[in-house]
Amino acid sequence: METPRKKQPNFLFILVDDQPFDALEDSGRYPFLKTPNMQRLINEGAKFENYYVTQSICSPSRASFLTGTYPHIHGVNQNNKHVDPNWKDFQPYNAHLQIAGYQTAHVGKIHMAHYRNEQHIRPGFDYWFSFIGQGEYFDPMVNDNGKEYQEKGYMTDILTDKAITWLKEKRDPTKPFSLNLWHKAVHEDHSPAPRHNKIFKNDSLPTPPYNQHLENFAGKPEWQRLKAWDHKWKEYIPSDTLAPKPWPIKGYKFKKLLECLLAVDESLGEVLATLEEMGELDNTVIIYSSDNGYFMGEHGYWDKRIAYENSMKIPMLIRYPEKIKPGTKIASNALNIDLAPTILELAGIEKPSYMQGESMVNLLAGTEQNWRDAFMFEYYVDDEYPYAGPNMLAIKNDKYKLVDAFLEDDIDELYNLENDPGEMNNLINDPEYDAIEAQLRKELEALKLKYKYNTDRDWWLKTQVPSAKKKKLEEENFSYTSIDCLLSEARENTKKNSKKMQKHVEQPHN
Repeated sequence: METPRKKQPNFLFILVDDQPFDALEDSGRYPFLKTPNMQRLINEGAKFENYYVTQSICSPSRASFLTGTYPHIHGVNQNNKHVDPNWKDFQPYNAHLQIAGYQTAHVGKIHMAHYRNEQHIRPGFDYWFSFIGQGEYFDPMVNDNGKEYQEKGYMTDILTDKAITWLKEKRDPTKPFSLNLWHKAVHEDHSPAPRHNKIFKNDSLPTPPYNQHLENFAGKPEWQRLKAWDHKWKEYIPSDTLAPKPWPIKGYKFKKLLECLLAVDESLGEVLATLEEMGELDNTVIIYSSDNGYFMGEHGYWDKRIAYENSMKIPMLIRYPEKIKPGTKIASNALNIDLAPTILELAGIEKPSYMQGESMVNLLAGTEQNWRDAFMFEYYVDDEYPYAGPNMLAIKNDKYKLVDAFLEDDIDELYNLENDPGEMNNLINDPEYDAIEAQLRKELEALKLKYKYNTDRDWWLKTQVPSAKKKKLEEENFSYTSIDCLLSEARENTKKNSKKMQKHVEQPHN
C-alpha cells in the first residue's frame, strides 16, 4: 500500500555515462580536473566510497537503477536494441512515485530498446525527452514526448536546458517532482563541448595508483591477455605474460573524456542554481552517479564490463540536508539496485516485494547497524565484443574478491583487497588462500540462490525479439561466441605456427 507523506521531497537523479569513480576533483586522481559543483555535493552531502553496479554495462545498469533488481531478473542483461526490462512485473521506481502523486520526467539517455515515436516513452513518466541508443554529441536526433526531430547544439547543454525548462515551466508546481537528467556524456566517442575542447592538452595524464599501468598479467587468467589485445584480438598469441603497454595508452582519449565531464559539472551547477531560485533546493534529494565505471588505462584497459574495481565501482553523491550531514563519507558496499528502494522510502512509499536492493536511508543518516557483508556482481558475454570478457560472477566483501569466469581451461581470480587494492596479484593458486576461496565460493552460491541467478543470458530476449529475428535466433539456438572458444582457436592457431608465437610474445601487446 503506497501512502505518501504530507510533505514529500523532490528527487533529481543525474546519471552520467562511463564516469570513472575517481574522476572527481575530490579524489585528486587528476590534479588538473576541477569539478566544483560535484564537490559541492560532496561538501554538503554524502559521498559513497564503495558504490558498485551489479553489471558494468550501460543498459543493464540503467534498468537496475530504475527497477531495483539484478539484470538477470529484469531481463536487460546486455546492450540489445530489442529489449527493455519486464516493466509489467518490475515497475520502475518512478511509476510508484507517479501513483503517489509525483510529477515525473525523464530527460536524457535511456539506451534500451530502439523504439520510435510515442513507443519510445517508458512507463511512469509524465514528460519524456530522450533519444535512440547512444545518441550524438552534436545536433542530435531527439524524441520530445513522442515527437522526433533534430535539435541543434551540444547534447549536454540541450539536456540541461530541457530539464530546467521542465522545472520552471512545464510541471505542476503544487506537486512534488522526480526528474531524471541522464547524460550521454561522457561516453565515447568523447567529444567535449567546443568551449572545453583541448583544455587539458598540455596536462600530463598521471599514471594510475598501485602501478596498475604496469600490468603484465602474470598469474592472471589467459582471457585477460586476449582482451588486452583489444581490437586486434584475432592476432592474439597465447603467452604467460604480456609486456605492459606504453603510458599513456590510447593517447589523448582519456583526457577527452575528462574534458567532456566539464560540461556535465557546469550542467549540475545550473540545475542547482535553478532549484535554489525556486526555493526547492533543500527539499530536493539530489543524486549524482554513473551507469558504470571505466578503465582509464588501469591494467592496460579502456571501457568497462569486467570485475576489476575500476569497472564496477562508480561515483555516488547524494545531497539532502534533512537526512544527511555535510561531508558524510560512507564506506559500506552499496549497489545501484539500492537506489530505487531508497527513493521510495524517502517518499514514504513501501518497497515492492520484487525489488532486490535495500534502502540506504539509514546508511545516509549514519544509523545503519545491519548492512550487507558481501555482494554479487555479474556479466554476460556481449555478442558484439566477445573478446571483452566471458560470462562471470564475482563476490566482494570488505577484504576479498573472488571472480568465477566459468571457464574449464582457464583460471579464476582471487584478490586480497586490503593488501592489494590495485588487484595486481591473483591469489587463486596460492594454497594459503584455499580456505578463503572455499568460503567465498560457498557464500557466492548462497547469493546466487538469494538473487535467483539465471545462467541463461537470453531468457528475456527470446520473448521480446520480432518474429523474423526470433526465428533466425531459434535456428541458431540463441548461440553466441564465448571467449573460451576464442582462446581455443588461438591455441590451435599457435600450434600451427609456433615461430610466429615466439616473435609476438617478445613484443608489447597493442
